[in-house]
Amino acid sequence: MTTDIEKAAAQLARLRAQAEKAAGPLAAAEDALRSAKEAEATRRAERAAEYNRDFAATWRTRAESISDSGDTAKEAFLTALADEPWFAAYVEYRAARYKRGHVLTEAQRAQTALGEVVTVPEQRWYGAMLLEDIVSHAETEMGSVAGQAPGFAIRSTNARLLALGGSVGCASREVGTRLSKYFK
Repeated sequence: MTTDIEKAAAQLARLRAQAEKAAGPLAAAEDALRSAKEAEATRRAERAAEYNRDFAATWRTRAESISDSGDTAKEAFLTALADEPWFAAYVEYRAARYKRGHVLTEAQRAQTALGEVVTVPEQRWYGAMLLEDIVSHAETEMGSVAGQAPGFAIRSTNARLLALGGSVGCASREVGTRLSKYFK
C-alpha cells in the first residue's frame, strides 16, 4: 500500500515540477497578451479620435450631399397625388369644410356686431382620418421600399469599425438587429 502512496506522491511531485517549469513562460505569455491588448486599445482609441474628428469636420458636407436626395421623389409624389381622382375629391371636401368655417365665423361676427346673442355654433375643426391613414400606410410601405436603409446604416457603421480596426461582420448583425424593428 505504501508503494501506491509513494507512486502517487512521486507523480504529484513530477507534475508540480512541470507546472512550476511551465508557470514562468505562462505568466510571461499572459503578460505579453495583456500588453498587446492594452496597446491595441490605445491604438483603437487614437483611431477613434481621428475618425471622430474627421466625421465631425465633414458631417455638414455628408449631410448636404444626401439632404436633397428625396426632393425628386417628393415632387413625383405630389404630381402623382394631384392626378388622383380620390385626392381631388379629398381637396374638394376640405375646401367645403373651409368655406363652411368661413361662413360660421362671419355669422358669429355679424351677431356680435349687432349685439345679439351668438347662436352660431363654433366650427369643429377635425382632421379627416384620411391623412393619418395615408401617413400610416406610407410608414408601413417605407419599410419594404427602404430595404436600403438598414444597408445604409450598416455600411456607415462598418466604415467606422473599419476605421477603428474592428470586425465588420458583428456590426452588420448588430445594426441589422437594431434596425429590423423599424423595417418589418
